[in-house]
Amino acid sequence: MARTIDTAAQQIRTASPAALLRRRIFGHYGLLFGIVVLATIVLIAAFAPLLTAHDPYTQDLLARMKPPFWMAGSDPDHLLGTDHLGRDYLARLLYGARISLAIGVIAALISGLIGTAMGVAAGYFGGRVDLVVTFLINVRLAMPVVLVALAVVAILDGSLQVVIMVLGLLLWDRFAVVMRSSVLQVRDLEYVNAAKAIGCSVPRVILSEIMPNVVNNLIVVATLEMAHAILLEAALSFLGLGVQPPTPSWGLMISEGKQMLLFEPWLIAIPGVALFVLVLAINLLGDGLRDVSAPENKG
Repeated sequence: MARTIDTAAQQIRTASPAALLRRRIFGHYGLLFGIVVLATIVLIAAFAPLLTAHDPYTQDLLARMKPPFWMAGSDPDHLLGTDHLGRDYLARLLYGARISLAIGVIAALISGLIGTAMGVAAGYFGGRVDLVVTFLINVRLAMPVVLVALAVVAILDGSLQVVIMVLGLLLWDRFAVVMRSSVLQVRDLEYVNAAKAIGCSVPRVILSEIMPNVVNNLIVVATLEMAHAILLEAALSFLGLGVQPPTPSWGLMISEGKQMLLFEPWLIAIPGVALFVLVLAINLLGDGLRDVSAPENKG
């Protein structure tokens, strides 16, 4: 038994970093599930025109409210049925994935750039910079995201571009808080002080010495905010102030089906399950990347 343990430990010590990384990845089932599901949704969104012959905008009032394939009276030409305007539900679901992914990625990118820059500046420079950034964070945290988003979108009109910009400009606070805390923990460590001592510039110190050691925290926050942005867009669209008809949006599909909830619950269940699976996959991916990229798990 002891010899087996010693042999396994020796194999771990002699394994290359790439081999150790592969072992951590393939041993993390949550990460694998998130990767597979998210990759599947991305491929579905990218190849939506090849997966359905229907246009998500085409209306056919003679074919309205067709049930999905698992219910009686279904139409084989419409696997997931049709909505109240006769539009193919599968086509709207597939094209709606594009909307959700675009909003999540772009909004997280905008908010990540803003919040990361503020948090790194506050954590590295401290003093007045930290006071100003902390004040801005507190101001932002005092603002209810949903209410502010509703007000701004209602004033500026709920186009896709407006929704993305509003969410991107409202979701930076978590990036700033996490990055500020992470940079405060590493800015006075020996390797950072050594870089300063040999004359490295501030951008060089931040990009080469600090960021590689806090990027795992950034990954987790980015995935959380991506999922948060997708859910917020769905909520805004459900309330009629997000993505506007006839653009296919999962939140809008839920909103359009709510009046038929008691009679045709699948109108809400299908886009609702799609939202659940997408957000779950993103969160599992973020948690898994955090686990395999954490400094304590390396080497």
